[in-house]
Amino acid sequence: MAAPQDVSAAQSPAERPQVIETQRSVANVEFASALGSNRPAPFGPGHRRLYAYCLLIYLCSTMNGYDGSLMGSINALPEYNRFFNLSAPGVSTGLVFSIFQIAQMAGALFLWTSDLLGRRRAIFVGTLGCCVGVIVQGTATTLPTFIGARFLISFFTTIACTGAPLYLIEVAPPLYRGTLAGMYNTLYYLGSIISSFAVYGTRGNFAGSNLAWRIPVWLQLLCPALVAAGVLFLPESPRWLVAQDRSDEARDFLVRYHANGDAEHPIVELEMREMREALASSGGLVTNPLRYLDMRGLGNTRNRRYRTGLVVAMSWFGQFSGNNVASYYLPQMAQAVGVTRTETLLLLNAIYSITGWIAAATGARLHDVFGRRPMLLASTLGMSVALACMAAAAGTYTNGGHSTAASTASIAFIYIFGMVFAVGYTSMQPIYPAEVLATDMRARGMAVKWGTAGAAGFVNTFAAPVAMQRIGWRFYLFFVGWDLVEAAVIYIFFVETKGRTLEEMDEVFEAPNPRKASTKMKRVRETVVMDELGRVVVGVEEEDGGKA
Repeated sequence: MAAPQDVSAAQSPAERPQVIETQRSVANVEFASALGSNRPAPFGPGHRRLYAYCLLIYLCSTMNGYDGSLMGSINALPEYNRFFNLSAPGVSTGLVFSIFQIAQMAGALFLWTSDLLGRRRAIFVGTLGCCVGVIVQGTATTLPTFIGARFLISFFTTIACTGAPLYLIEVAPPLYRGTLAGMYNTLYYLGSIISSFAVYGTRGNFAGSNLAWRIPVWLQLLCPALVAAGVLFLPESPRWLVAQDRSDEARDFLVRYHANGDAEHPIVELEMREMREALASSGGLVTNPLRYLDMRGLGNTRNRRYRTGLVVAMSWFGQFSGNNVASYYLPQMAQAVGVTRTETLLLLNAIYSITGWIAAATGARLHDVFGRRPMLLASTLGMSVALACMAAAAGTYTNGGHSTAASTASIAFIYIFGMVFAVGYTSMQPIYPAEVLATDMRARGMAVKWGTAGAAGFVNTFAAPVAMQRIGWRFYLFFVGWDLVEAAVIYIFFVETKGRTLEEMDEVFEAPNPRKASTKMKRVRETVVMDELGRVVVGVEEEDGGKA
């Protein structure tokens, strides 16, 4: 804590600067004191280079988005179904889709590679393996080969897409972590957009030819190939470097990218000390595969059980809040208002992805403005309302004579739901679980995240279509109630991570009530000097008491 200094004792009244004391609330006094008035410029040279590095890592997120949209799009193409003799939906079609979730859960068993190899090399292995899978998929002449290739793609995508958010949250400056790391998952929509327009274009230009689906399959190679080509040229995560006793390299990273080259900036020593203390208290990273499979480290204390519980909750909520069934009626409602051409339906899906991307990118910034808890809570309540309106519109359409007005309203609320989900959840799905996990838990905890998300996706793949076929729009009502339950869980248990370094979360989870501790703000007195050089913060010190 920096104590206020007497800067005016040796000056005449005419020269003496004006000293002003202000009060404000902060989450962490030591962090606020380290920043003082010398807050690193968000567009300083080091920050700009770091943003460029992150742009490359963001492309990992496109891999899931591209595949999800690709399979939904080419499954509607007669050329694809004719080539693999998929004349009607059945077990084979279900396996083509569900193998992605199965491989995702299998890949979760190998996420220890991020601790053993480092974040960069784990991403490299994952993206390179994905490229191999795409090549096998693009040359497949039988359905079993095609399914096997999809297993490879999903397996290695899981490894890459775990290392990527770990890298981002560990390299991001604390003040902008929500925005910089949160933008990662919004690129899911970019993959979906590229895929949708690729299928839209090839369908229009190569109708009747296998190129209508082969070209989009080969284009899946683009993003993982770019990442594999460049990721090894990026700097390694400072937290991983500290764990490998490479503290000088870690400090150099913080000086260059967090302090914009200022080796004397207090934020450098603060972050270095917190990283060393956190790793010393936890025993370091887990690099032994057998020890990695021992999950007792995720639940052997109340602190760790709470963290793991938040990971499971966030992972399940991100996949099972109605987001995977919201657009179920979109083709039917589109046909009701006269949209019947396959190309137009593909275009509607592309527009759905674009609106989702805009909302998700906006949400990534808002999480650093309003905080994780308020954003997730508002989004979940908003989804419940949107689903209720969708159920009413779809029910009116189904039971009220297939009215054009009801189908139009249903389409509108499908888009509204997608945007409400995206603004709150999309950016935080991989980031919030990584934020609440301690450094030594992070790789294993992300395995739990991927396993939970895979299980939720598997349930959606098989159970949701059956439910929609049997009870139709009434299935939306289930999610109306379920989302209200999610909102209650978020309000009671979810902690706030905004405005804290990753290591400062240790103090939050050691508190008797972590949620309350995370939202408690401390009052500080800030001593400010006003002179001809401008506004300079001289000292920050905590006042007695605080407020929640």
